[in-house]
Amino acid sequence: MSGSRQNAEVTFWVRYTRCTRVTGGATMRLMGDKAKLDDAGRPAAHDAQAVHMTEAVHTTEATGEGAGRDGEARQGAVPSATPATRAAAERGETGAQSLLGAALLRQGDLEGAEPHLRAAALAGDRAAANNLGVLLHQLGRRTEAAEWWRTAAVAGSAAAAHALGRHQRERGDEPAAEYWLRQAAESGHTLGAYALADLLEHRGEDGAEQWFRAAAERGHREAAYRVGMALLRRSGGAEPSPLVESPGPVGGRDRGGAATEAERWFRQAAARGHRRAALRLGTQLEERGEVREAGRWYLIAANDGEPRAACALGFLLRDAGNDEAAEQWWRRAAEAGDGNAANALGALCAERGERAAAERWYHTALDAGDANGAFNLGLLCAGQGRTAQAEKWYRRAAYAGHVEAANALAVLLLQRGDAQGAEPWFSKAAEGGSVDAAFNLGILHAGRGEEDRARRWYERACAAGHPEAALQVAVALLAEGDEEAAERRLREAAEGGSVEGAFRLADLLERQDPEVAVGTGTFGATDTFGGRSHRAAGTGTGDAESEHAEYEDWYRRAAEAGHRRAQVRLGMCAAARGDVVEAARWYRAAAEAGSSHGAFNLGLLLAREGAEPEAALWWTRAAEAGHGRAALRLALLAARRGELAEGRHWCARARELGPDEVARRAQRLSEALHTELTA
Repeated sequence: MSGSRQNAEVTFWVRYTRCTRVTGGATMRLMGDKAKLDDAGRPAAHDAQAVHMTEAVHTTEATGEGAGRDGEARQGAVPSATPATRAAAERGETGAQSLLGAALLRQGDLEGAEPHLRAAALAGDRAAANNLGVLLHQLGRRTEAAEWWRTAAVAGSAAAAHALGRHQRERGDEPAAEYWLRQAAESGHTLGAYALADLLEHRGEDGAEQWFRAAAERGHREAAYRVGMALLRRSGGAEPSPLVESPGPVGGRDRGGAATEAERWFRQAAARGHRRAALRLGTQLEERGEVREAGRWYLIAANDGEPRAACALGFLLRDAGNDEAAEQWWRRAAEAGDGNAANALGALCAERGERAAAERWYHTALDAGDANGAFNLGLLCAGQGRTAQAEKWYRRAAYAGHVEAANALAVLLLQRGDAQGAEPWFSKAAEGGSVDAAFNLGILHAGRGEEDRARRWYERACAAGHPEAALQVAVALLAEGDEEAAERRLREAAEGGSVEGAFRLADLLERQDPEVAVGTGTFGATDTFGGRSHRAAGTGTGDAESEHAEYEDWYRRAAEAGHRRAQVRLGMCAAARGDVVEAARWYRAAAEAGSSHGAFNLGLLLAREGAEPEAALWWTRAAEAGHGRAALRLALLAARRGELAEGRHWCARARELGPDEVARRAQRLSEALHTELTA
């Protein structure tokens, strides 16, 4: 594989986090990853509906309307106390005392509520016992609160069972917490179902999703979000490493179906004001190409204070060409602590040449805990030639688990000759999922002549979609004579953007074409005009086909990307069709880029058109670049003009450059010129 490495002009790869591939000297691109929205899935303070301080306040209603099956009012339904209720409470009526105490509790009058609730609770009113527990908990008297909740829960209060379960979990008594939360959940208490699911998930036990669903179906927005997250993980939405095989369908549910159901739950939660659900919904819609609706949900979440949504909205606006608005949203997100947005701002500043501002934003990202900040600082320093600082930042990011930083560090070490130090970092990055690192390991082993190990890494990177790795595998397959398999890999390389892959695919397809014969032509070289016999346009059948042969399309793709040999071949195709102008254009492009074959072929074309002086200029350039045939042409030209000494000079150059046939002809011509000179 070491020989093929040289032929394919392999370059070590460094990949930006947003899947932007670059080599060491590439222009800085936007950094960050709008698609990775990793969070622990735990409720934020404003999203956690299971706060039992006020939401757990329940009491019997005076009229009984709207009461639950156990005689307690719906959650949160506490009517205000009327003068009649106050009068009844003062007369010692238990129901009125319970109702008045609940009303005062809701108003925040804890001192006024306590005697009424205590009197009713002592008289056996379970709603009063529950609400007294809430009051005592707010006063910090948690042990006494738990006793009253226990009294109410034993009497059948689902709200009290929920409150007691949460109290036990706060104390660390998870078995007791599960018992009481299950009592609440099985009694149909929404918050109890959610709290039980959260506990089960925390302990890694079965049944969590069932209870999240139960709470979500009753309108609990955080539960709906958690169900959506579980389904998203099941569908593979956690963005597995491209080098790690993704799990198949789970529980008989296809992954696409799980993602669709997740979207439904995210939509339900988002509609109820859950900002992280709105963010996830926007992400799913964006991945599906529904950018307008995705932007709407990002905007809703961003305006509700979700910085990651503001960051994602910035990326949408940037993709739409509105950099000014994107910058505003990124700035808003970064100032709220979003490291991804700070990275994006840093890259935006770097693109404008504002290096100092870029560095400040990358430091902001790093301070926010985003390892991309250190990686980007490394890229910034490397771009300025500050390799020592670049290494420091790459190491910091790599130690934090940033796989592309590990790959970049390895490339940096290798560039200064430390292959032994580079290999462990390449390995760490590759095992962590870096496709580029896997490819780079292939290069490393190929350079040592370790063909089998190089091939394994190339194939691993190829399977993950690395186009240059596909090219290397194809080169090995061609050497083994397996053209069918090689063609498949070359197509993968070419379609993935490999310029060399496009050229080699075109070369293979051309050689396989029965109507294109490879012969000796004028001088017997495949990159030399006349070296291949193409189908001539305007003769026989299939003229249109010859003009649109697939191999010519691939040559064109490589030529337009600056591949000099492809430019020469494309010129040869045009010349074979009789399109002299097109042929000259591509020969000239190759020649001006330094191709001796392009210069030689352009000279031949000009000479045939009668422009021999200009042809001589291009042959001179080709000969000086080491093209033996061009030197022989110059010798023949000098001989015809009678410039015998000049002719012998170019004959000597042609003999030196070869190939053998050219050397033999140059020798015969030199002898003839010598005879004339001495005659």
